[in-house]
Amino acid sequence: MSRIIVLAALMALAGCATIEGIGEDISSGSRAVQNAL
Repeated sequence: MSRIIVLAALMALAGCATIEGIGEDISSGSRAVQNAL
């Protein structure tokens, strides 16, 4: 389960081109983790 979350986070970070995009991906990723828990 945690391996899937890590892979998804890495793919999201690799997919963004700007610092702002990275921040948005991190916040959306943390929301997804909170919803999963």
